[in-house]
Amino acid sequence: MANPTSLPIDTGINEKDRKAIAAGLSKFLADTFTLYLKTHNFHWNVTGPMFQTLHLMFEVHYNELWLATDLIAERIRALGVQVPATYAEFSDLNSVKEQPGVVKAEKMIRLLVEGHEAVIRTARSVFSMAEKAQDQVTMDLLTQRMQIHEKTAWMLRSLLE
Repeated sequence: MANPTSLPIDTGINEKDRKAIAAGLSKFLADTFTLYLKTHNFHWNVTGPMFQTLHLMFEVHYNELWLATDLIAERIRALGVQVPATYAEFSDLNSVKEQPGVVKAEKMIRLLVEGHEAVIRTARSVFSMAEKAQDQVTMDLLTQRMQIHEKTAWMLRSLLE
C-alpha cells in the first residue's frame, strides 16, 4: 500500500500501466540477473582449448550484465514499484534457467546464446506494454538492452561455426 503522505507520481503514465510495465521489467530483471549468474559461473568454470578466450569474454559479458541490473532496477523504482531482489523472487520470475553441474565449453556457449535470446524475448514482451503506455524511457532502455543481447548472442553463436 502506498504511503498516504507520499507525493503521487504524475508523469503521464497511469498507475495501472506503470505497475504492469514494472511487473514486466521485474521479469526482465530476473532474466538479466540469472543470465549474469550463469555467465559468471561459466567464467569461473570454463576449461579446454578455448579457456583464455572464453574466460575473458565471459568476464566482459557478466560485467556488462551486472551494470544492466542496476539500470533495470532503477527504472522499476522510477515507475513507483519496489524491486524484487531475492533469489526466490528471481527464481519465480525468470525464464532463464540455471545450469547445474559442470558443462563443456561448447555447451556453455550454446546455453548462453539461449539465455540471451530468452532475455530478448522478455524485453520484447515488455516493450509492447511500454509502447502502448507511451513510456519512451522504458522503450529506450529495452531497445538498448535488446541491441546488446542480440550482438552478444551473435558473437557467441559465431564461436560455434
